[in-house]
Amino acid sequence: MWAWAAGLLAGSAMSQTVKDLSGLDWTLENPLMNISVPGSVPSHAHLDLYAAQVIGDPYFGLNDFNLRWVANTNWTYSASMTNLTSENGTATWMVFNGLDTFTDITFCGQHVASTNNQFRQYYFDVSELLSACKGDAVLSINFGSAPMIANEIAAEPGQETWPYGVEIPYEFPNRQFIRKEQSDFGWDWGPAFAPAGIWQPAYAVQVGSSDGVYVRNSLVDIYRQGQLNNLPPDQTQPWVFNASIDFLGSLPKGAGLNLALTDSQNKTVTTAALSNITTSNETITGSAMIDPSLVDLWWPNGLGPQTLYNASITVVDGSNNTIGSVEKRLGFRTIVLNMGEITQEQLDQGVAPGNNWHFEVNGHEFYAKGSNFIPPDVFWPRVNQTKMENLFDAIVKGNQNMLRVWASGSYTPSFIYDIADETGVLLWSEFEFGDALYPVDQDFLDNVQAEALYNVRRVNHHPSLALWAGGNELESLELANAENADPGNDQWMHEYEQLFLDVLLPVVYGNSRSISYTPSSTNNGYLSLNFSRPNPMIERYNNATPGSIYGDTDHYEYNSTLAFNFSSYPIGRFANEFGYHSMPSLQSWQQVLMPEDLHFNSSTIVLRNHHYPSGSLNTTNYDNSTKGMGEMTYAVQQWYPSPQQSDPIANFSAWCHTTQIFQADFYISQIAYYRRGSGLPERNLGSLYWQLEDIWQAPTWAGIEYDGRWKVLHYRAKDIYQPVIIYPFYNSTTGDLEVSVVSDLWQSTSGTVEFNWYDWSGKPLQGVNSSTQHSTAPVTVGALNSTRVLQTNLTMLSDVDLTNAVLQVSVSTNGTAPNSPNNATQVYNHTSYFSPVALSKAKLQDPGLTLSYDKATTSFTVEATSAVAAWVWLDYPDGVQGWFDDNGFWLTPGEKRTVSFTVKNDWTDGSWAQDVTVGSLWNNTQTG
Repeated sequence: MWAWAAGLLAGSAMSQTVKDLSGLDWTLENPLMNISVPGSVPSHAHLDLYAAQVIGDPYFGLNDFNLRWVANTNWTYSASMTNLTSENGTATWMVFNGLDTFTDITFCGQHVASTNNQFRQYYFDVSELLSACKGDAVLSINFGSAPMIANEIAAEPGQETWPYGVEIPYEFPNRQFIRKEQSDFGWDWGPAFAPAGIWQPAYAVQVGSSDGVYVRNSLVDIYRQGQLNNLPPDQTQPWVFNASIDFLGSLPKGAGLNLALTDSQNKTVTTAALSNITTSNETITGSAMIDPSLVDLWWPNGLGPQTLYNASITVVDGSNNTIGSVEKRLGFRTIVLNMGEITQEQLDQGVAPGNNWHFEVNGHEFYAKGSNFIPPDVFWPRVNQTKMENLFDAIVKGNQNMLRVWASGSYTPSFIYDIADETGVLLWSEFEFGDALYPVDQDFLDNVQAEALYNVRRVNHHPSLALWAGGNELESLELANAENADPGNDQWMHEYEQLFLDVLLPVVYGNSRSISYTPSSTNNGYLSLNFSRPNPMIERYNNATPGSIYGDTDHYEYNSTLAFNFSSYPIGRFANEFGYHSMPSLQSWQQVLMPEDLHFNSSTIVLRNHHYPSGSLNTTNYDNSTKGMGEMTYAVQQWYPSPQQSDPIANFSAWCHTTQIFQADFYISQIAYYRRGSGLPERNLGSLYWQLEDIWQAPTWAGIEYDGRWKVLHYRAKDIYQPVIIYPFYNSTTGDLEVSVVSDLWQSTSGTVEFNWYDWSGKPLQGVNSSTQHSTAPVTVGALNSTRVLQTNLTMLSDVDLTNAVLQVSVSTNGTAPNSPNNATQVYNHTSYFSPVALSKAKLQDPGLTLSYDKATTSFTVEATSAVAAWVWLDYPDGVQGWFDDNGFWLTPGEKRTVSFTVKNDWTDGSWAQDVTVGSLWNNTQTG
């Protein structure tokens, strides 16, 4: 049974009925295969087949290969609808917020429409079909096989082709021709399931002639008066509140819009009748001015409070009766991607010439700290509120304030933006294009425009929205590949501009003043921005002046001999992705593997490793996959003691863990390098590593595993993303050692730095003078800056065995967090360690770790009793979800560290704590 949601509109006696189609009794079937099972909405065919036990867990073993028949098959969802009125004057609409992807829709046995875009909202008037309906009103949606249809489109006569090497295939080919999640066809960190289904909510809407209008989508844009996209606004100007409602139904003459703004305590902030009303057949728009003194600003995590307001926007007729309404929770902030030319003032401060490439919030430069967000599941209907709240809790605990929402996944659901608004996590959002060039025929461009229009308007009110980017690696990789393959042919650049400058930019600029746009995630910014031109933005591409710095960078170096070689890291204004892959934990592998597959190079593990991708539907991709496995193996062997446990499962677990140590070590060296750049000529103001989380259980670049378990990376990124850090930078070729302190506070911070040399037993290092062995010095770091606190050469240790030497560097300063109440000060502490040789060559000793547990506080205390402990690791068993507040740290003899554990889910009734273990890198040297 299903029930109507009948709402009485405020201020009127009119009502409309809205039916959530998730309440229907759905059937999923394929008659040719004699399959008919219960279906659900939202869902995908894979999920419903799994629930009916027609297939096994799609994530288990090699089911990403074994279940390709599901993606290559057509599937039909159908349900009978009752209690629909067909009275004269009543319009009936079917509204679909997401159909994945190719459909043929029938209602009452009659064709309604066909669809071909996963990312659009579709709405169809079925009033006449309902009136003529004989018998049951059956809604039927046939989903065609996306891989098969993509191939058919690619094979059409006259279809566009590109030079060899431009289109990057992962598994299923021809993804560039269809508007479906590009990673559904495979990626180097995930499987290719190419699912089909009603993946977003769907509704039946009935509106009578006197029932007002149904709001199907809406836009709210809050900006400073006079603000233009991509340009820093005047922060003294009043706020402009622009609202635009997309509706179904008939709008009476004289219709208008009213605003009621309330705070989190439901107290009225202001009310207004919007002015400058314009209407069309489907949209009504208006605006109002809001006094800045009435509202508080919204700030990202770590930079101030996340103040949110509730806006009730009502559509009214000429007599001020409400005929439609929408509620929005929003915030007041400006966020700008500043790509303007370096000013004379900046040059005078030592910033290199060129262009800026950084974000400014509410008129303030800030350091963007974060990671790249990919789809958290192949099957979006499994991504629920709790899973995302736990993930964003981990993001905030990890000291991150920004995520780049990677292109080639899906547009982020609204509830995730809501969570980001609450937690202060900025979302650099992207249109769903990546690692390919795309068709520019008119049908394709029109389809993309409709997709972009729906999503830009849907999410624009969220204060967490930081940017719209056209796509992933389009200029830095795709246009470069095209030029290499087809030198001098500017066709590919012009087609690129057709889509990303002529279609997508006008959608952003035409609907929002508050959000910046850049056509590609990694680029050199624009050459000029002139709003008097039909298309304001001209891209810089490679029009660079020697000695000048432009744009953002990415960095992937899989030759691990170059890890920690700072001269190999790029110099840029912003680092938007960088990384290296690692294995997930034993606990994650056990979720999807048979016991006999739990060894490092088992066939199943190798084939689940999609780095490097097969580039085809090959299911024996050993040649490419083993390269990625070898990269992890060699990195461990080069930099750390290789595990040699006698127990095969323990040894497998240790190998997995040590790949994570290398990953974390490599990332924090890059993050520290980029953060140090805030005080260097490049004026680097952002580092977002690749990647935040996993889509499944496999070797990937993630810092958080599929079930929420933190890898070593997320713990150490949390540490290196603290507001004030100290880090050693070593040139192994010259022996030069530099130590820098970095602060992203908005005021200068002062305190003390301390240097201590130890041998691995933890005793003061012999063979160096006392002032070098232990020293302190005062330090002051300017606002959003870095300063060098030590510069030396390790020739001073000529009489020292460098394999038995460890440097501890610490900083403690007093400072003020941005927007701190009463400008209160607090203490910022940070410590880093440095070994002059790879830890694979270091003379590690048994640190004699002890572990105790306090049940009352759910905290664990670790102590190193006999030697320096490198990479101390607390491991918790399966059966509980959560994280320690610190992990992967170092200890000196006699030093204790008490860490608490945040429990998110516990299926053990608390017994998990008895199975927590502790170890360090020393354990890799042992065979027990």
